[in-house]
Amino acid sequence: MDAIRVENLTKQFEDVTAVDHLSFEVLQGELFGLLGPNGAGKTTTINMLSTLLKPTSGRAEVAGYDVAKSRDNVRKSIGVVFQEQALDGKLTGRENLEFHAMMYGLKKDERRRRIEAVLNLVDLTDKASVLVEKYSGGMKRRLEIARGLIQHPKVLFLDEPTLGLDTQTRRHIWDYVKKLNKENRVTIILTTHYMEEADYLCDRIAIMDHGKFVALDTPHRLKDVLGGDVVCLEVEGDPEPLMAEIKALDWIKKFSRHEDVLNLTMEKGERRIPELITMAQKHGLMVSCVHLRKPSLEDVFLHFTGRMIREQEANPNERNRMMMMGHGRR
Repeated sequence: MDAIRVENLTKQFEDVTAVDHLSFEVLQGELFGLLGPNGAGKTTTINMLSTLLKPTSGRAEVAGYDVAKSRDNVRKSIGVVFQEQALDGKLTGRENLEFHAMMYGLKKDERRRRIEAVLNLVDLTDKASVLVEKYSGGMKRRLEIARGLIQHPKVLFLDEPTLGLDTQTRRHIWDYVKKLNKENRVTIILTTHYMEEADYLCDRIAIMDHGKFVALDTPHRLKDVLGGDVVCLEVEGDPEPLMAEIKALDWIKKFSRHEDVLNLTMEKGERRIPELITMAQKHGLMVSCVHLRKPSLEDVFLHFTGRMIREQEANPNERNRMMMMGHGRR
């Protein structure tokens, strides 16, 4: 059964098409990821599915209700954790949840049961009486997830849930999200621009760029598209003669160049590295760094879009570091 069904969903802002004729389904109980850089259209898509924005055209159903015609029923069926924090720091954790539950019209006894249940789920029972302004970033995010679950939603939207958190806290949030999905069978739609987050959490991933899906499949199948190991060579000198020779090799499946970094996809990459270094030296190049890894979602994004996911925001040194180190490992 589909928890979400989308057909040709489009959103235009004056002369900008933020979401461009999207069509997809999300199964009940699925953890579905929207992966893409800032400005790809992820948040706009979430805002339309959660009835905060009216589509320009197309249609969408969430929990069986049309987002344009049955907005109240959709809102009763969903929980949303927004990218921007929306907690009252002058209230305690429990008081924040109490206020939210009252807004949804839950009766006193039911409110009490639900608040204790969600506090326990996100391990905040012992901090429930503490003012939220004293919470860490990770605790605030967990409280927001708890708030999104107060009304027993059929679908939970998480918009960049770990944005700005440190690595350890981010991992803890991942564990809570997985627990929600697997143990409580909550359908979750997650937006992120963190490759490793999408890879670790999602059953299926839609890679989004410029308002469109450029790929949609399981993380494993997306990475299989590249068909081999990725060998990254950082070279000093003009790589063009080497690239010309590489193009003629039948064991090189794919290749790309980003400044002084060459990304080559091949089978049994560890056996080919000495040969590649010899070829580079023959063309007067010095190989300053070699890195071998399995394909990542960063490579998949590069394959489908021709650029790294954070390329526009990163400086040249950071771009090279991301190309050499890769992202999205389990």
